[in-house]
Amino acid sequence: MSNQEILSRVDHTLLAVDATWEQIRTIIDDGITYHTASVCIPAYYVKQAAEYAAGRVAICTVIGFPNGYSTKEAKCFEAADAVRNGADEVDMVICVGALKDKKYEEITDEIRAVKEACGDKILKVIIETCLLTEEEKIKMCEIVTKAGADFIKTSTGFSKGGATKEDVALMKANVGEGVKVKAAGGISSMEDAEEFIKLGADRLGTSRIVKIVKGQQ
Repeated sequence: MSNQEILSRVDHTLLAVDATWEQIRTIIDDGITYHTASVCIPAYYVKQAAEYAAGRVAICTVIGFPNGYSTKEAKCFEAADAVRNGADEVDMVICVGALKDKKYEEITDEIRAVKEACGDKILKVIIETCLLTEEEKIKMCEIVTKAGADFIKTSTGFSKGGATKEDVALMKANVGEGVKVKAAGGISSMEDAEEFIKLGADRLGTSRIVKIVKGQQ
Protein backbone atom coordinates (compact mmCIF):
# COMPACT_ATOMS: atom_id res chain seq x y z
CA MET A 1 0.00 0.00 0.00
CA SER A 2 1.47 3.35 -1.02
CA ASN A 3 1.96 6.26 1.34
CA GLN A 4 -0.64 8.23 -0.61
CA GLU A 5 -3.22 5.48 -0.29
CA ILE A 6 -2.75 5.63 3.48
CA LEU A 7 -2.72 9.44 3.62
CA SER A 8 -5.98 9.59 1.69
CA ARG A 9 -7.67 7.84 4.64
CA VAL A 10 -6.10 10.00 7.37
CA ASP A 11 -8.01 12.59 9.39
CA HIS A 12 -4.93 14.69 10.20
CA THR A 13 -5.65 15.60 13.81
CA LEU A 14 -4.78 18.29 16.31
CA LEU A 15 -7.09 18.44 19.34
CA ALA A 16 -4.66 19.50 22.05
CA VAL A 17 -6.16 21.82 24.66
CA ASP A 18 -3.43 24.40 24.02
CA ALA A 19 -3.52 24.25 20.20
CA THR A 20 -2.90 27.68 18.66
CA TRP A 21 -4.01 29.06 15.31
CA GLU A 22 -0.44 28.85 14.01
CA GLN A 23 -0.41 25.12 14.79
CA ILE A 24 -3.87 24.62 13.28
CA ARG A 25 -2.79 26.44 10.13
CA THR A 26 0.20 24.10 9.84
CA ILE A 27 -2.12 21.09 10.16
CA ILE A 28 -4.29 22.51 7.36
CA ASP A 29 -1.27 23.21 5.14
CA ASP A 30 -0.06 19.64 5.67
CA GLY A 31 -3.53 18.25 4.96
CA ILE A 32 -3.60 20.14 1.67
CA THR A 33 -0.05 19.18 0.71
CA TYR A 34 -0.43 15.49 1.52
CA HIS A 35 -4.05 15.13 0.35
CA THR A 36 -5.40 13.77 3.63
CA ALA A 37 -9.08 12.89 3.95
CA SER A 38 -9.59 15.80 6.34
CA VAL A 39 -8.05 17.83 9.13
CA CYS A 40 -9.68 17.29 12.52
CA ILE A 41 -9.50 20.37 14.75
CA PRO A 42 -11.25 22.02 17.71
CA ALA A 43 -14.62 23.65 16.96
CA TYR A 44 -13.26 27.03 18.06
CA TYR A 45 -11.10 27.15 14.92
CA VAL A 46 -13.57 25.76 12.37
CA LYS A 47 -14.75 29.06 10.86
CA GLN A 48 -11.23 30.41 10.52
CA ALA A 49 -9.99 27.08 9.20
CA ALA A 50 -12.77 26.75 6.63
CA GLU A 51 -12.05 30.25 5.32
CA TYR A 52 -8.31 29.55 5.19
CA ALA A 53 -8.62 26.11 3.58
CA ALA A 54 -11.16 27.39 1.04
CA GLY A 55 -12.23 23.89 0.07
CA ARG A 56 -8.72 22.52 -0.45
CA VAL A 57 -9.12 20.01 2.39
CA ALA A 58 -12.19 18.86 4.34
CA ILE A 59 -12.63 20.37 7.81
CA CYS A 60 -13.60 17.94 10.58
CA THR A 61 -14.37 18.83 14.19
CA VAL A 62 -15.49 17.14 17.41
CA ILE A 63 -18.58 17.65 19.57
CA GLY A 64 -19.43 16.45 23.07
CA PHE A 65 -15.69 16.00 23.28
CA PRO A 66 -13.94 14.23 24.91
CA ASN A 67 -16.29 12.88 27.60
CA GLY A 68 -19.58 12.63 25.72
CA TYR A 69 -21.84 13.52 28.62
CA SER A 70 -23.31 16.72 27.22
CA THR A 71 -27.07 16.60 26.62
CA LYS A 72 -28.53 15.68 23.26
CA GLU A 73 -29.62 19.29 22.79
CA ALA A 74 -26.12 20.60 23.49
CA LYS A 75 -24.58 18.17 21.01
CA CYS A 76 -27.13 19.10 18.36
CA PHE A 77 -26.37 22.79 18.88
CA GLU A 78 -22.62 22.13 18.64
CA ALA A 79 -23.07 20.11 15.46
CA ALA A 80 -25.30 22.68 13.77
CA ASP A 81 -22.97 25.49 14.81
CA ALA A 82 -19.94 23.64 13.45
CA VAL A 83 -21.67 23.03 10.12
CA ARG A 84 -22.72 26.69 9.88
CA ASN A 85 -19.10 27.63 10.48
CA GLY A 86 -17.93 25.42 7.62
CA ALA A 87 -17.33 21.94 9.04
CA ASP A 88 -17.58 19.15 6.47
CA GLU A 89 -17.44 16.35 9.02
CA VAL A 90 -18.42 15.99 12.69
CA ASP A 91 -17.13 13.42 15.19
CA MET A 92 -19.45 13.11 18.20
CA VAL A 93 -18.86 11.25 21.48
CA ILE A 94 -21.60 9.08 22.96
CA CYS A 95 -22.44 9.13 26.66
CA VAL A 96 -20.69 5.94 27.76
CA GLY A 97 -22.62 5.93 31.05
CA ALA A 98 -25.91 5.81 29.12
CA LEU A 99 -24.62 2.76 27.26
CA LYS A 100 -23.61 1.12 30.55
CA ASP A 101 -27.17 1.85 31.78
CA LYS A 102 -28.53 0.16 28.63
CA LYS A 103 -30.35 3.30 27.45
CA TYR A 104 -30.14 2.09 23.89
CA GLU A 105 -33.13 3.97 22.49
CA GLU A 106 -31.90 7.20 24.08
CA ILE A 107 -28.48 6.81 22.45
CA THR A 108 -30.06 5.95 19.10
CA ASP A 109 -32.28 9.01 19.31
CA GLU A 110 -29.33 11.24 20.18
CA ILE A 111 -27.22 10.02 17.25
CA ARG A 112 -30.17 10.39 14.89
CA ALA A 113 -30.78 13.94 16.13
CA VAL A 114 -27.13 14.93 15.73
CA LYS A 115 -27.12 13.44 12.24
CA GLU A 116 -30.12 15.58 11.39
CA ALA A 117 -28.31 18.64 12.79
CA CYS A 118 -25.37 17.83 10.50
CA GLY A 119 -27.55 17.85 7.39
CA ASP A 120 -25.65 16.34 4.48
CA LYS A 121 -22.31 16.42 6.31
CA ILE A 122 -20.51 13.28 7.51
CA LEU A 123 -21.16 12.12 11.09
CA LYS A 124 -18.77 9.82 12.93
CA VAL A 125 -19.76 8.35 16.30
CA ILE A 126 -17.00 7.85 18.89
CA ILE A 127 -17.79 4.99 21.25
CA GLU A 128 -14.57 4.94 23.36
CA THR A 129 -13.86 1.24 22.95
CA CYS A 130 -11.30 1.10 25.77
CA LEU A 131 -14.17 1.57 28.26
CA LEU A 132 -16.52 -1.01 26.72
CA THR A 133 -17.12 -4.73 26.89
CA GLU A 134 -17.22 -6.72 23.67
CA GLU A 135 -21.00 -6.96 24.04
CA GLU A 136 -21.25 -3.17 24.35
CA LYS A 137 -19.05 -2.63 21.28
CA ILE A 138 -21.26 -4.93 19.22
CA LYS A 139 -24.38 -3.19 20.55
CA MET A 140 -22.98 0.18 19.50
CA CYS A 141 -22.35 -1.14 15.99
CA GLU A 142 -26.05 -2.00 15.85
CA ILE A 143 -27.11 1.39 17.29
CA VAL A 144 -24.88 3.46 15.01
CA THR A 145 -26.21 1.56 12.00
CA LYS A 146 -29.83 1.99 13.09
CA ALA A 147 -29.36 5.71 13.79
CA GLY A 148 -28.02 6.40 10.31
CA ALA A 149 -24.54 7.72 11.12
CA ASP A 150 -21.81 7.44 8.51
CA PHE A 151 -18.99 6.07 10.68
CA ILE A 152 -18.36 4.35 13.98
CA LYS A 153 -15.09 5.46 15.57
CA THR A 154 -13.03 3.71 18.21
CA SER A 155 -11.66 6.43 20.44
CA THR A 156 -11.17 10.06 21.39
CA GLY A 157 -7.49 9.55 22.15
CA PHE A 158 -8.14 11.22 25.52
CA SER A 159 -9.20 8.16 27.57
CA LYS A 160 -7.42 5.03 28.81
CA GLY A 161 -6.53 3.67 25.39
CA GLY A 162 -6.85 4.09 21.64
CA ALA A 163 -7.67 1.90 18.68
CA THR A 164 -6.77 -1.78 18.76
CA LYS A 165 -6.67 -4.10 15.79
CA GLU A 166 -9.08 -6.46 17.54
CA ASP A 167 -11.64 -3.68 18.00
CA VAL A 168 -11.43 -2.55 14.38
CA ALA A 169 -11.94 -6.11 13.15
CA LEU A 170 -14.87 -6.57 15.55
CA MET A 171 -16.52 -3.33 14.48
CA LYS A 172 -16.05 -4.05 10.78
CA ALA A 173 -17.70 -7.44 11.27
CA ASN A 174 -20.71 -6.00 13.10
CA VAL A 175 -21.64 -2.68 11.48
CA GLY A 176 -24.45 -2.62 8.99
CA GLU A 177 -24.31 -1.80 5.32
CA GLY A 178 -23.12 1.72 4.59
CA VAL A 179 -21.45 2.32 7.95
CA LYS A 180 -17.68 2.75 7.88
CA VAL A 181 -15.08 2.34 10.62
CA LYS A 182 -12.62 4.94 11.89
CA ALA A 183 -9.66 3.93 14.04
CA ALA A 184 -8.19 6.65 16.25
CA GLY A 185 -5.67 6.88 19.04
CA GLY A 186 -2.22 5.33 19.15
CA ILE A 187 -1.63 4.82 15.41
CA SER A 188 2.10 5.41 15.41
CA SER A 189 3.62 3.88 12.25
CA MET A 190 2.92 3.29 8.57
CA GLU A 191 2.80 -0.44 9.34
CA ASP A 192 0.13 0.20 12.00
CA ALA A 193 -1.85 2.33 9.58
CA GLU A 194 -1.73 -0.24 6.80
CA GLU A 195 -2.79 -3.05 9.10
CA PHE A 196 -5.75 -1.04 10.44
CA ILE A 197 -6.86 -0.36 6.87
CA LYS A 198 -6.56 -4.02 5.91
CA LEU A 199 -8.69 -4.94 8.94
CA GLY A 200 -11.45 -2.63 7.72
CA ALA A 201 -10.72 0.92 8.87
CA ASP A 202 -11.84 3.41 6.23
CA ARG A 203 -10.41 6.34 8.19
CA LEU A 204 -7.51 6.81 10.59
CA GLY A 205 -7.48 9.57 13.18
CA THR A 206 -3.84 10.41 13.81
CA SER A 207 -1.31 13.21 13.94
CA ARG A 208 1.68 10.96 13.36
CA ILE A 209 1.31 9.62 9.82
CA VAL A 210 1.88 12.98 8.11
CA LYS A 211 4.87 13.60 10.38
CA ILE A 212 6.32 10.23 9.39
CA VAL A 213 5.90 10.96 5.67
CA LYS A 214 7.42 14.42 6.10
CA GLY A 215 10.39 12.83 7.88
CA GLN A 216 10.94 10.43 4.98
CA GLN A 217 11.38 13.27 2.51
